[in-house]
Amino acid sequence: MRFLSFVLCFYLSFGLLAQPQLPLTATDAEAQTSWVDSLYNTLDLDQKIGQLFIPMVRPLGDKQHLESIATLVRDKHIGGVVFSTGNPVLQTQLLNRLQEQAKIPLLATLDGEWGVGMRMDSVMDFPWNLTLGAIQDNDLVYQIGKSIAQQHQRLGLHMNFSPVLDVNSNPKNPIIGNRSFGEDPVNVAKKGLAMMLGMKDVGLLTSGKHFPGHGDTAVDSHKTLPTVSANLQQMDSVEWLPYKKLIHNGLHSVMVGHLNVPALVKDKRPSSISPLIVDEILKKKLQFKGLIFTDAMDMKGVVDFVGKSNADLEAFLAGNDIILVSANTKAGINALKNAYRKGKISEDRLAHSVKKILAAKYFVGLNKKPAPVPLKNISQELNSPKDSLLYAKAIGAAITVLENKSSLLPLNPKATYGYLSLGDASGGPFFEQLQRYATIRQLKGESINEIKSQTLELDALIIGFHRSDATPWKSEKFNAKERRWLQQLQKLDIPLVLNVFVK
Repeated sequence: MRFLSFVLCFYLSFGLLAQPQLPLTATDAEAQTSWVDSLYNTLDLDQKIGQLFIPMVRPLGDKQHLESIATLVRDKHIGGVVFSTGNPVLQTQLLNRLQEQAKIPLLATLDGEWGVGMRMDSVMDFPWNLTLGAIQDNDLVYQIGKSIAQQHQRLGLHMNFSPVLDVNSNPKNPIIGNRSFGEDPVNVAKKGLAMMLGMKDVGLLTSGKHFPGHGDTAVDSHKTLPTVSANLQQMDSVEWLPYKKLIHNGLHSVMVGHLNVPALVKDKRPSSISPLIVDEILKKKLQFKGLIFTDAMDMKGVVDFVGKSNADLEAFLAGNDIILVSANTKAGINALKNAYRKGKISEDRLAHSVKKILAAKYFVGLNKKPAPVPLKNISQELNSPKDSLLYAKAIGAAITVLENKSSLLPLNPKATYGYLSLGDASGGPFFEQLQRYATIRQLKGESINEIKSQTLELDALIIGFHRSDATPWKSEKFNAKERRWLQQLQKLDIPLVLNVFVK
């Protein structure tokens, strides 16, 4: 019995390393500092505290939601926005309106881990990180990073919450999975670096996430507080290895996740509101000097822990610079304002974060009011032939042969093969391609005995495992029936070729 697997996992070497630098220092550092200090000195307390908040904006939301965002921009002087699902035209029209109303230009951000298509309809996606993790050529990942950055900039966006630096060490992880470059921390570091440099070289702000490491968890922090079981040595050598590499090469920001890390914090305090993790480890131990974002503060992983206290205030006191997606932005602003007036937040502490935010805005050209983003040809430009070709190259480069006993591949044009499709997605395109290389008979049946009866005159059996690519969070494991069938088919007297597809 011969057994072969195709999976998408990624090993490479990448020699392009930038020199260490302060991540938000513009070319003209003196002019940047002058602008930041000058603007900061004109701001009142409301405007300073407002800069610390970036709420979620839903372009497809109702009138009440959109007006509430406009109010936060006009009256609360929020520092930026992060867009949720929508489409390019609606989002761009909304951003143009919000920028027009903002006294201090908004930092426009998006979660675009595999491009802006992660959040928008009608826009092509790039491959998931797990697929990119299987490519040997780091330059392809770098080029994808550049194209993703160009997509963001075409939409008037200044920042992408990418790359994901979580090491996918727990196969039961329900939320990271395909979003990770893989289970090898060295490979994750190299792929994350290539992606970061691609985005950075275009001028987009980057963000590594989810510190101190969300890969070795078995639950979703959107729903509860996950526990990371790794000890301190494992955290340092596995979870933090990618951060060390990217911080050394100018990572602009880090997003801190909502995680329980017993090896670091004894009272189950989520990492996002832990001074030990944010201030002592990220800032001091890893010497990170860029912007520090919380993960979304409306997630159960932090909301359920804080109880009656204000999570936004606790996050700021822990050392974060920007409160992302507060559960209640107005309440969070008021909590910080009251803490400032009571002396719990000093002017120096407030200035430290606000000036970093302003420095980031200068870095991406927001020292001037941005011109409206043009709508003409926006959909065509977000779905360019160049990007389609890049996608195809990446998919081709990610194909990995794990085993090829008896030289089953390439297919023998004189042989007759059977093809069985498993999974919840169509294997039609793969079956059509197979027919170009040999005689292929498609096997169908409701029972394993029906399938086995069709294999008697075959030289080999090809199985395609196809899962829907509608979401990266869906499990790609074989179900119980599929496992039983595979066990039976392995006992046949003909070779078996198994192909596992990941987007």
